[in-house]
Amino acid sequence: MKNTVGSGGFINPKAVISQLQIKPGARVADLGCGHGYFTIPLAKMVGETGRVWAVDVLPAALAEVENRALAENLKNIETVRGNLEKEGGAPIGNAECDFVILANTLYQSQQKEAILKEALRILRIQGRLVVIDWRADDLTIGPREGWRLGAVELKELAKKQGALFLQNLPTGNFHYGLIFVK
Repeated sequence: MKNTVGSGGFINPKAVISQLQIKPGARVADLGCGHGYFTIPLAKMVGETGRVWAVDVLPAALAEVENRALAENLKNIETVRGNLEKEGGAPIGNAECDFVILANTLYQSQQKEAILKEALRILRIQGRLVVIDWRADDLTIGPREGWRLGAVELKELAKKQGALFLQNLPTGNFHYGLIFVK
């Protein structure tokens, strides 16, 4: 049976992104895309006239996204290798995206501010930055403490980078979701 729920089954990507009001034709970046748990449903949502950039540092993850896109006949996904911790590390032009998704990405790095800066660089003015990550106040499941970032801390970091908090995004029991506007 194919796993259609990403992040070990703790998040339902389709249910989460259905709340975002992403329209056909939108341009979306899935930064730290992993195996494409968000990329594939995003590509279906933006349709043939839209575009999804699947960015990851791991070539094996990008190959998995390419295989899944091929299996589902999705031609609107561009897989690109990138290092989000570096300025210009996401090989996408400035202000190209209507939405940028960071799902289970920030907890994996100590360079959270650099990643947010890079995400905002590729986001257009009035675009939406969607961050989904492990809750820092519940260590019963998921990665251990140390690199987790709480929602309050994330709001402060995003504000420092010029993003305004817009709203919470329901994501399940073990993650938080926040939407920011540039």
